[in-house]
Amino acid sequence: MSAQFSAAKRGLRARAVRLPIIAVLLSLIFGFVGGVVAVQVDDNGIAGETYTQVTTPPVVSAENAGEISNVAAAAGRLANSVVTISSLIAGSGGGEASGTGVVVTSNGEILTNAHVVEGATEVRVRFAGDTEPVIATVLAVDSGNDLALLKVDASGLVAATFAKPGSVRVGDQVVAIGYALALDGGPSVTTGIVSALRRTIFTDSGALNSLIQTDAAISSGNSGGPLANMRGEVVGINTAVARGDDNSAANNIGFAISVDEVLTVLEQLRAQAAGTPRTEGFLGVSLEARSDGGAGSIIATVQPGSPAEEAGVLIGDIVLAVDGEPVNGQAGLVAAIRDRNPGDTIGIELVREGERLTVSATLVARPQD
Repeated sequence: MSAQFSAAKRGLRARAVRLPIIAVLLSLIFGFVGGVVAVQVDDNGIAGETYTQVTTPPVVSAENAGEISNVAAAAGRLANSVVTISSLIAGSGGGEASGTGVVVTSNGEILTNAHVVEGATEVRVRFAGDTEPVIATVLAVDSGNDLALLKVDASGLVAATFAKPGSVRVGDQVVAIGYALALDGGPSVTTGIVSALRRTIFTDSGALNSLIQTDAAISSGNSGGPLANMRGEVVGINTAVARGDDNSAANNIGFAISVDEVLTVLEQLRAQAAGTPRTEGFLGVSLEARSDGGAGSIIATVQPGSPAEEAGVLIGDIVLAVDGEPVNGQAGLVAAIRDRNPGDTIGIELVREGERLTVSATLVARPQD
């Protein structure tokens, strides 16, 4: 059986790429897995004006999950916080890519997918009810997590409210909002439920983890837009959708980066935009895939003196999860620890000689090559 994934990212003019079974049809994401690259462009797409960031925290709900609204009310609450994004792409095969963004703060911060603005020489944002776009600066990009932070010269914007981390449940009703197919007029609204949590899918630049799976329809142009609960609070950022092929069928399987991941990466993007480099955490193992149909991946090597060795991880152990994130292959492990910092302690779920156990490892800074 096989399946393909596609980024819900482009309008009718966007380019499409088809990848095999463990691929996601995202546009090529430049940069290394887990890397965060700061970029700034001016009106002409050339490095220019630096904004003074007002790091107002995003509005995060204090409420636990609960359905106290309906689809129309949920969509209405976010109507003024969702924007359409147009990116001018340079080089051979260039053109214009379309996506969606979410207003994070009233002073002009906007969050979207990294693949919506990758390779862009100019990024334009149009707000709900406006007829003319404004130029946006790309402050920082995290290709590994497929998130980007933009800034427009504006104030008094209506910021979206983010759901309380940990409040999303399987079976919760959700709405996906975005500029599907870059159609004129307001954003499209579709509804469904949270089908699964903590999904990991593979892309050409590694893996995306901490994903919400939903059956709400997600289409090209939806990328970077919100997946919201029935309170109108953002529970995730829409990023990809599964497509069937000759060997398998895929119906109503879309993915959004969870609010838990989004809020963590947002702070990392802000720090990078302010010029603070990030030091990645390091565990010190390599993995190989299982070939017997079982879950998890097999520890292939353990570096001497590494956090993994000190935690008692052994070659041949089967890794099931890291801090609850399922691990499938080396890219899955990278995704599971990507947002951790040196000094963070992680729990590693293992199977050793048929017995399940959990060990704790304290990460160190990744050695310089």
